[in-house]
Amino acid sequence: MATTDVPGANGKLSEQLDAVVIRFCGDSGDGMQLAGTQFTNVSAVFGNDVSTLPDFPAEIRAPAGTLGGVSGFQICFSSSEIFTPGDEVDTLIAMNPAALKTNVADLRRGGTLIVNEDAFEKSNLSKAGYESNPLDDEESLAAYQLQKVPMTSLTRDAVADLGLSPREAERCKNFFAMGLVYWLYQRDATPTEDWVKTKFAKKPELVEANLKALHAGYNYGITTEAISVHYRVDPADLPPGKYRKVTGNEALAFGFVTASKLSGKQLFYGGYPITPASDILHELSKLKNFNVVTFQAEDEIAAITSVVGASYAGDLAITASSGPGIALKSEGVGLAAIMELPLVVVNVQRGGPSTGLPTKTEQSDLYMCMFGRNGDCPLPLVAPASPADCFEMAQEALRIAVEFMTPVMLLSDGYIANGAEPWQIPDVSSLKPFKVSNENTQNGDEFMPYMRNEKKARPWVIPGTPGCEHRLGGLEKSDVTGNVDYSPENHQFMTTLRAKKVADIANYIPEQTIEGPESGDLLVISWGGTYGAVRTAVKQSIGEGLSVAHAHIRYLNPFPKNLGDIIKQYKKVLIPELNNGQLRMIIRGTYLADAVGLNKVQGKPFLISEVKQKIREMISEQK
Repeated sequence: MATTDVPGANGKLSEQLDAVVIRFCGDSGDGMQLAGTQFTNVSAVFGNDVSTLPDFPAEIRAPAGTLGGVSGFQICFSSSEIFTPGDEVDTLIAMNPAALKTNVADLRRGGTLIVNEDAFEKSNLSKAGYESNPLDDEESLAAYQLQKVPMTSLTRDAVADLGLSPREAERCKNFFAMGLVYWLYQRDATPTEDWVKTKFAKKPELVEANLKALHAGYNYGITTEAISVHYRVDPADLPPGKYRKVTGNEALAFGFVTASKLSGKQLFYGGYPITPASDILHELSKLKNFNVVTFQAEDEIAAITSVVGASYAGDLAITASSGPGIALKSEGVGLAAIMELPLVVVNVQRGGPSTGLPTKTEQSDLYMCMFGRNGDCPLPLVAPASPADCFEMAQEALRIAVEFMTPVMLLSDGYIANGAEPWQIPDVSSLKPFKVSNENTQNGDEFMPYMRNEKKARPWVIPGTPGCEHRLGGLEKSDVTGNVDYSPENHQFMTTLRAKKVADIANYIPEQTIEGPESGDLLVISWGGTYGAVRTAVKQSIGEGLSVAHAHIRYLNPFPKNLGDIIKQYKKVLIPELNNGQLRMIIRGTYLADAVGLNKVQGKPFLISEVKQKIREMISEQK
């Protein structure tokens, strides 16, 4: 993993590492999300593969110094391909006692612990539940390489000549921490310096203050005798191309706009702000020059009905929310289903029920999205595997919606939405064509709004088209004519037909793929944001000689048509989920497979080690 080079000009040793996990943590007002984001950007520009995990309180400004107010940002950067932000932390930067107390358990033995010792005063210690200063207890922190750095006072000294108030000066200490960690891992601070100059262009005093703090932190690393080693992680050998860092919510927005441009249709987004889905609205609102219309509705019901109206008018229509908002949208989604209108509903899942854990990740809305509408109302469900995968799956969701004239549910989650990774910007010529037609292709004298094509999709003709005037609503339709029809036979026919249309989508989506042997002791099935941890755990287990394979499902309804045959090739099936076993029950009911669950509802993603341990247990039981 590491080799030590000869001392450099300042007498510091330099060690080569393959991958490093860093976590910044402090009060929600300490700028930890900014520090983590900037370190991510710098590492991405350098050429490392990166994966991130932001973690922040639900309150906009939680009480300073308290355990509940701790905000953190974890990043794994590597010289090879990675799929998670890492299990154990190599370097922990704790800006106060509460940050130390809530995060130190995740730091590996021998890891580097950098603390702002100025914050370890009586009041903050009391708020964090410490009876005494842990920095004075050599035994409690003996397992780590402890670096006590007076960040607050050093930051104040660095900006002393700028005339800032003590509070303004102290707010720059996150840049001091960044500078120190940049030195520790030999990062080029230029991207951060450029960002500061752009961000605070109208406030030159803030530009100078933040840059002085950044450089002070870097110089502290050079001059201090307490830290004798710094580290180097080489660029990753990624496929050649142009990359940018992207979060899941950003990639969804880019994917939807790309579908709009490929189809030549206006994109309409109607939504109501809710964590962690709001960034989709924020991103799309910046892209008005791409023929995007965004509407911030007064509530979730107005949001879904605005999207129904936009789809009826011929726009590519999308909305997004999280669990509580999806519950409120259910009647509107059912209206779109019986009207057979194309639109996409994004559910960025978070911990529930009710308000639950607004800023934490979970996968507990699968049942609601699969079954949560009155009547027999199946809908297609797709789920991206990673932040970058959101770009493709956004387009795929709209493609399915338009081709089959149906609402589509897209299930993301907080881990995917807020996490970031490198995304290879595709060549435009490589994008899938996206054809949309609003023409009347019927040959009869009278337009029939529910006459169907070979995919059982009715025509999407814009209202007011001469000769194609029609009306739609929430009452049951008669097939072909679309007239209101209460007859028992018609309701049976239409209910069955709508379900069959969704089921037949299996003929138009990719077959399921696996990683690993085509048959064996164990198949691990994953979906959504569990992809990275499961893929890495399975890959490592195969390397250890275990008979295990991995199937990650991106199409949840209908399932890929070969999934049942794949499941039969393995003695046991394991399904890790951030819920109490929702996909497991659906798989068991669909394929009569005796699937076993690995379930976690702590607001945190799986660790690779958790999945590996369960794999070993299940395979050892067969011996």
